[in-house]
Amino acid sequence: MTAQVVTKLRSDARDNRGRILAVARAAFAAEGLDVPIREIARRAEVGVATVYRHFQTKEALLAEAFAEQMASCSAVVEEGLAAGDPWRGFCLVIENLMEVHALDRGFARAFTSQLPQAVGFAADRDRTLRLLLELVRRAKEAGSLRGDFVLEDISLALMANEGIRAESPEMRVAASRRFAALMIQSFQANPVPTPLPPAVRLPLSRR
Repeated sequence: MTAQVVTKLRSDARDNRGRILAVARAAFAAEGLDVPIREIARRAEVGVATVYRHFQTKEALLAEAFAEQMASCSAVVEEGLAAGDPWRGFCLVIENLMEVHALDRGFARAFTSQLPQAVGFAADRDRTLRLLLELVRRAKEAGSLRGDFVLEDISLALMANEGIRAESPEMRVAASRRFAALMIQSFQANPVPTPLPPAVRLPLSRR
């Protein structure tokens, strides 16, 4: 086998890997985590064996497909933790996490799942959750966050946020912002009613 042929094969493998990841990201974002590997392979125009050659398990594919979003979520939590006011930092985290999740159904499901075989993803997720717990502790100590708040309440909010259905990504984000504002008021120790972001017409709305 000549060096030129080897180079061509390596280039094809890189192209296949990149196409598989692009298809997986789009499919998981639009349809959630239940899209089967066979369907990912079909859309990427490769064989199922090719997908498994690059990603030994579906969890491994999920981990790499969501690596960028996981890094974004970590950055959001780090930014909130760095805020001078713990409550303001907490609010920023809720608002920004919900916006990220509103645009990516698959990542929302992955973030609130364990994915035990996706070692790298799980480690990054656990680190992010530890930072979030520290922010929660500070906000409680400041007297801003209600004392009975638990981290699972964020998971509940994210799961509900994932269910937003709207006609466009922009409308999903707008609806998510309003929902985040409602959640933030419910998390506050002594809530002070403030105007909510504008309502968005959703499929079940009646006016």
